[in-house]
Amino acid sequence: MPKTLHLVSLGCTKNLVDSEVMLGKLSDYELTDTPEEADVIIVNTCGFIEAAKEESIATVLDLHQRRKEDSLLVMSGCLSERYKEELAEQMPEIDIFTGVGDYERIDELIRSRQSTFSPQVYLATERSPRLITGSNYHAYIKIAEGCNQNCSFCAIPSFKGRLQSRSLDSIAAEVAALSERGFYDFSFISQDSSSYGRDLGMREGLIELMERIEMIPGVHSARILYLYPSTTSFELIDAIADSRIFQTYYDMPIQHIDDRVLKVMKRGFGEEKTRTLLERMRAKEGGFVRTSVIAGHPGESEESFRKLCDFLEEYGFDRINVFAYSNEEDTAAYEMEQLPEEIITERTAILGEIAQRSRDASLERMVGRECRLAIDGPSQEHEYLLSARPLLWAPEIDGEVLINDTNDLPAEIGGLYRARITEKAGEYPLGRLEEKVI
Repeated sequence: MPKTLHLVSLGCTKNLVDSEVMLGKLSDYELTDTPEEADVIIVNTCGFIEAAKEESIATVLDLHQRRKEDSLLVMSGCLSERYKEELAEQMPEIDIFTGVGDYERIDELIRSRQSTFSPQVYLATERSPRLITGSNYHAYIKIAEGCNQNCSFCAIPSFKGRLQSRSLDSIAAEVAALSERGFYDFSFISQDSSSYGRDLGMREGLIELMERIEMIPGVHSARILYLYPSTTSFELIDAIADSRIFQTYYDMPIQHIDDRVLKVMKRGFGEEKTRTLLERMRAKEGGFVRTSVIAGHPGESEESFRKLCDFLEEYGFDRINVFAYSNEEDTAAYEMEQLPEEIITERTAILGEIAQRSRDASLERMVGRECRLAIDGPSQEHEYLLSARPLLWAPEIDGEVLINDTNDLPAEIGGLYRARITEKAGEYPLGRLEEKVI
């Protein structure tokens, strides 16, 4: 009888790729959604900000309470890497600790019941075993690890190291293999995707990558996530818009717009250049622009906060992700004078309201338009509705379209359709299928 495995992947999609590698290495285990039945439980943790750290610890402790006798509880990932000594001392509940370097050795660690932290950060290749989860048509492709930026609020470089890019051949080989298995939509991810290839001597690595991916049969759609302002060029913006495969999708976390705050954040890019990049993106026909901002960073005055609010309102982002500033050790901002927690909370709520208005306006603009979308399955909103995602949107973060009229077309999970958005009902666009594409 095969042993059973329960895996929880927390945090970002980059973490998810590493979790899928662990699932690939443990393919002889039977997966279970019930932790009480599992012989092995793995939590791939996130250590980015305080809320993520708390979620990781709470998840691990909850699973410890629920697990059966003689099971193994494994803690991996960023939190485990970042606080390896402290966690080993304070969490006897954990049987095996491992960090961000040994995902492909997880089967060895479980067999030997050994904790280990490799000095090198793991980066999957086309040869890495991997079980794609959550979709039969979409996959995330990690193109690099680490980050060369020195943002004052971010601890990632302290435990992920500097930029380490995969080769073009490696990425193209992985995409080609997945395409042969029926995957046709891809999201290319890393901490700083617009710096991809600079450690390999490429000036515009993403443009070269796009050209390679466009040559692969069976790839119908792709997008790039996490562009960094100072490493995003006009050439890249134009190449994305001109591509026949890559969606005109720009995900560029600006974090702020006020020059003084950006300088304190050590972003290396000011307001004028940020506005110029964003206007170039907005000018692209059919484009979609997502950003992230931080509320309450040290040095953010009431005046600079209002400037940020005014800018977000006037630009009209399609999506805005709002983070409350989290004071993280091993960052430049850690010793700076901090804003009161109540001010951070208040500003986060205000930005959240702006983000909701921006999202609503973006959805309203869709009404009456055609789009290509993929069917993800029955909607949780109602048993007679289907959940779908326009290929312009990124999975999981940009929302869903509810299909209430299939037009007598066979609705297949993973199928690609041409559809028309007929109305907006509450938080959801409603759509009618027009034609099956694949």
